[in-house]
Amino acid sequence: MSPSDHLLELIRSTPDIRGLLRMSFEFDVERRQCGDGLRLATGGTLEPIAGDCTGGAYLLCAEVAGRRPVVFASSDGVCGLIADDLAGALEIVIGLQWRDCLGFSGGGDLEVMLASAQHLERYLARDNPQIVEERARVAAGLSLRVVPVPDLVVRLQEAASRTEPHYVVATDDGDLYGVAFGEYSEPQLGGWC
Repeated sequence: MSPSDHLLELIRSTPDIRGLLRMSFEFDVERRQCGDGLRLATGGTLEPIAGDCTGGAYLLCAEVAGRRPVVFASSDGVCGLIADDLAGALEIVIGLQWRDCLGFSGGGDLEVMLASAQHLERYLARDNPQIVEERARVAAGLSLRVVPVPDLVVRLQEAASRTEPHYVVATDDGDLYGVAFGEYSEPQLGGWC
């Protein structure tokens, strides 16, 4: 059994971890159909492993150097490499509001992403005071590390920067997804409050 298969089986067989991943981190292994009909633009196959509440899909790529990279394809047509393996992707998923961090990245600028991550963490702590405990429970249940947010931002920026050309997602019809870096550095209506 590969490390990715082991982690996925552990998630599926542990209801409380599966529930936390679904509810608090939008990683739902029951929503694998979200990635149906997607492939890499280079022709490589993708294995849907989870979805989020908006119809986005987490996808495992073919093995590269003993690891299976993880790509996310959103329902609004953007994609990005998250990490070089599922464990690294899950550390980002549980430790960082990564989609918004990419969305408010100033086109992929690391300093903008770090600032955005700080604001996003403040909002998350206000909206979900249990987030630190939930992160720790999922990490312990899956034998993952709880990585500091700045380190996760660096890892995410580095991975997403490598999306083109090998990890761009395409539909069966040949339509290409855009790259996940958003152009804005903060919300356009009122900025970070």
